[in-house]
Amino acid sequence: MYMHIAGHGDAVKLADAVKKVIALTKTPAPSQPPSAPPAFEMDTAAIDQVLGHKGKVNGGVYQVGVPRAEKITDAGMPVPTSMGLATALNFQPTGGGKAAITGDFVLLDSEVNPVIKALRQNGIQVTALHSHMLQEQPRLFFMHFWANDDAVKLAKGLRAALDNTNSAK
Repeated sequence: MYMHIAGHGDAVKLADAVKKVIALTKTPAPSQPPSAPPAFEMDTAAIDQVLGHKGKVNGGVYQVGVPRAEKITDAGMPVPTSMGLATALNFQPTGGGKAAITGDFVLLDSEVNPVIKALRQNGIQVTALHSHMLQEQPRLFFMHFWANDDAVKLAKGLRAALDNTNSAK
C-alpha cells in the first residue's frame, strides 16, 4: 500500500507531524548499514548502458532515477526532481542474471498510452496509474510497473518506454 503526502509550512512542524504519523504505522526505524556492502550480483554496467543513465546500489536494490526535461510547478512553486519527479527504475537481483523490477514513470497525459504499450510489449506489467499532486503544471501521471526476468532484457523494455517520454538526456 502506498500513501503519498504533501504539506506546506514550517519544515520542523511538518517533520514532527510526519514522524508522529509514521510512529502510528509501527514502521521500524532504518537499521544501520553493514560495514562492508555485500556483493551485488547483477550487470549494472550493462543496465546503465541500455538505459543511458547511471544508477546506484541502495539496500540491495539497484536504483536509477531519470528526471523529466521540463520544469514542473505545483501551486505556482517549482518542484525539484528530488521531490519525486524523476522516473524511478529499481532492479533487485533474483538470481541467474534475473531481476525483479518496480518503480514508477512520471508522465504527461500524451505519454501514458505509448509507455503502457512499450512496457506490455516487453513483458512488463503496469500495476497502477494515478496522480500525486492537484495543481501541478504540466499535469503529471505516475505509472507503476513490475516484472521479474533477465535484468538486461527488462532494462531494454524500460528504455523502450523511456523513449516515449520527455526525459532528461
